[in-house]
Amino acid sequence: MLVVSFASTIGATLACLVARFLLRDWVQNKFGEKLSTMNKGIENEGAFYLFSLRLVPIFPFFVINLAMGLTTMRLLTFYWVSQIGMFPGTMVFVNAGKELSKIESLSGILSPGLIISFVILGLFPITVKKLLYFYKKRTGKLISEEKEANNGKI
Repeated sequence: MLVVSFASTIGATLACLVARFLLRDWVQNKFGEKLSTMNKGIENEGAFYLFSLRLVPIFPFFVINLAMGLTTMRLLTFYWVSQIGMFPGTMVFVNAGKELSKIESLSGILSPGLIISFVILGLFPITVKKLLYFYKKRTGKLISEEKEANNGKI
């Protein structure tokens, strides 16, 4: 599990680094004005935003890696937030893979370990999304995000 965790985070960081060196200057020059709001948001809440994206797999990770490479987020911050944010999902996926490898017959599909692994795999993103919602609501970040979305009209 640890090898998979570190390998996936190093791979994500390398993808971010490649996007940063190959694409960031061109994208910033071409779309700088349109990206200024996103850049300010990344400067203020980038680590939390990346952490949320890592926990709730709404977008494929390769898209997140490339998109974060276009931002001004420090690479070290990207690495440690990705390491922490991807670890719970890594545990769930490695466990599901381990249980799948134990299947020796068709009846093995209905084994309790495999069923529990798939239930956890399905519930994990939903649970994390709800926890992040309650965290934002409790800290007041949800209200400020609603104000920004409505341009201050609540």
